[in-house]
Amino acid sequence: MTVTQASWPKGNARKPRTYTEGRVCENDECDTRISKYNRSELCFRHSPARFPRVRGVVEK
Repeated sequence: MTVTQASWPKGNARKPRTYTEGRVCENDECDTRISKYNRSELCFRHSPARFPRVRGVVEK
């Protein structure tokens, strides 16, 4: 009888990229603090909307 066990992947996991801490949204009327993991200079509310590319969708 063969037994298979799962295990966590081995190796060096990269650290997430970080940016300056204590940043504030660049919009003049906003004082939202931005996460150190967010590369944008704007908060979610003021950043432009981005729509992902959707493949394989057929409109009728």
